[in-house]
Amino acid sequence: MDTDRRAYDDLATPLDMVADCHSIEVKLRFDRIAKAASQPAPSLRYEDHPVDVAKRDISVSEATARLAAALYQD
Repeated sequence: MDTDRRAYDDLATPLDMVADCHSIEVKLRFDRIAKAASQPAPSLRYEDHPVDVAKRDISVSEATARLAAALYQD
């Protein structure tokens, strides 16, 4: 019985795993994530956000109104 089994048959070398980590670090842009994580949390106080943001106008076309009326008629 073989007691020297690995959890994975295709276990990579440590150098290959380090190279994989470095390549994913570049792809995920960890420097941006680390910078964002080190910033303080945004304020939740109303006084810190005094400007009201206008809501977008939503236009409903005639075809959309007919479709909604057909779907929700009693």
